[in-house]
Amino acid sequence: MRPYRLFVCLAVVCLPLGLPLGAQQPRAAIAPAAIAQDPVPDKVNPAAMDAFQLPSHGSQLNAFVYVAAGAGPHPTVILLHGFPGNERNLDLAQAIRRAGWNVLYFDYRGSWGSPGDFSLAHSLEDTAAAIAYLRDPANAARLHSNPANIVLIGHSMGGFMARYAAAHDPGIRAVALISAADMGVDAIGPIPAAYRDHALAPLAQSLAAEGMAPLAGCTPESVAKEVIANADAWNIPALAPALATRPILVITSDDGLTPSNDAFAAALRKAGARQLTTLHLATDHSYSGQRIALETAVLAFLATLPQK
Repeated sequence: MRPYRLFVCLAVVCLPLGLPLGAQQPRAAIAPAAIAQDPVPDKVNPAAMDAFQLPSHGSQLNAFVYVAAGAGPHPTVILLHGFPGNERNLDLAQAIRRAGWNVLYFDYRGSWGSPGDFSLAHSLEDTAAAIAYLRDPANAARLHSNPANIVLIGHSMGGFMARYAAAHDPGIRAVALISAADMGVDAIGPIPAAYRDHALAPLAQSLAAEGMAPLAGCTPESVAKEVIANADAWNIPALAPALATRPILVITSDDGLTPSNDAFAAALRKAGARQLTTLHLATDHSYSGQRIALETAVLAFLATLPQK
């Protein structure tokens, strides 16, 4: 999602947001071996790909797991894609797998061929369904995964899903946000309720500009109405207290989303967060010019998490 369009379109109806907070820049890191080096082959338990349909509220979502080599049980990342999901970050998923983690990727209802109707509420439900799938003992055994060690990593709209899902599920070990999108919630929130419908047209226009052809059962207007109706319930800084006790990685780029993510990081600090890492990379929303730096930051973050 290219969020700067949303900020421009909503400028006439929104109150000004706070100034960005300076991101904490960690020292330059040496790229982990998992980025460029295959692990020693395990002939008994080789790395594999397990494709399946993930059940969620009557639909069977397209899904697969990159299974790490070794008997495990492996910690698992759920990698959540954005809106509409053109950037899948599967190079990142492969690097995470080489580092010894399983990676679950799926397409939300109504996206990229998964049956059902797309909506933000459905996507939140689908994320919870993916977590439940990994916690099922039979699935954990098949995938050699550790159901007690699940981390959410979300890009753009996937970051919106990851924040909300983890805030409502204390069993999630950690969260990594890659240019997490606010989906218009930050802009709608300050508008008095009686005037929020004025934001419908510009918000729908910005969503349509992202290209919604891969999404079924929705319109730009239907998604915009969801945002307006749930702006208070989905308030992003309000999620901070529920997440402040867990490791959080916030990565931003030059895509217009830094102020929103800086505000969330500030809310985490105010809530007492002691395991927060922030990083800004000078690149676009897909991190086109900083893929190795992105992978390095995510793998370094995962390496700090104690294994259960």
